[in-house]
Amino acid sequence: MEQFEQIRRDRDREALSIRALAERHGVHRRAVREALASSLPPVRRVPVGRPAPRLGAYRELIDEWLAADREAPRKQRHTSKRIWRRLVDEHGADVAETTVRDHVRKRRRELGVAARDVFVPQIHAPGQTAEVDWGEADVDLAGTRMRVHLFFMRSCFSGAAFSMASPVETQQAFLEGHAHAFDWFDGVFEEVRYDNLGSAVKKVLKGRRRIESDRFVSMRSHYLYESIFTTVGIAGAHEKGGVEGEVGRLRRNHLVPVPAVGSIAQLNELLRDACEHDLGRRIQGRPGTVAEQLAVERPLLRALPQDGPFDATETSVVRVD
Repeated sequence: MEQFEQIRRDRDREALSIRALAERHGVHRRAVREALASSLPPVRRVPVGRPAPRLGAYRELIDEWLAADREAPRKQRHTSKRIWRRLVDEHGADVAETTVRDHVRKRRRELGVAARDVFVPQIHAPGQTAEVDWGEADVDLAGTRMRVHLFFMRSCFSGAAFSMASPVETQQAFLEGHAHAFDWFDGVFEEVRYDNLGSAVKKVLKGRRRIESDRFVSMRSHYLYESIFTTVGIAGAHEKGGVEGEVGRLRRNHLVPVPAVGSIAQLNELLRDACEHDLGRRIQGRPGTVAEQLAVERPLLRALPQDGPFDATETSVVRVD
């Protein structure tokens, strides 16, 4: 309304041409003509939503998945993208991702289910930094629902990520995770960022100073990289947001619905395949796929130790009475 008024005023006071008025106000010449013809803007047409006929056959299936999510672990529920991916891969659906996303958003509002997406872009030098964290996921292991622990190492430059499962979150599993991760990346990063997990830190001192556990120091010395620890509290989580987001992304894309496996070894085969599959994805804002970025990064990683991977086995001396 105010813009129409200003266009009409400029025409009256300065006798500007339609082209000049369009350039001054940053509008199409058609809008200038409408303003000069009437002081009231024309009534805009209300868009009428189309029924999305290609989605029709899958509406009930989507509702079933959303209903099943109510009983699924909170962090292993369907996202809109995961629903679209399953429709395409499992049911051969010929439907656009935006169509599925709009429908899921509408159905979630109707069902009273909140949705959220968070994206935090980061830029890092190749071969420089990786982030490590633990995650959790529910699986049906040999017919029994149980919660397993997931070790993650993610490259900050390429976005490539390695994951393996363990029934327990112990220091031995933590150290073994590093050995398998460095082997999968085929090299060692200059530095690895951690939060203040007990597998690495015995005591948190002032600032970023830490008293580290002996076994962790031994492993780090074997691979000759630097460790960085985040600040304490919620602010520290933002310092390694890449791996924090990777935990949730892998769960949503590869552990939904809850997988049924016969053993931890079978689960780790599934996770290894997922890591390899995800090399083909493209992270928003990056110039190439994860695989292409990893190909740039791998030659810049430190070589693996010549004496093999770190031995994470623990030995103890006992005394028998």
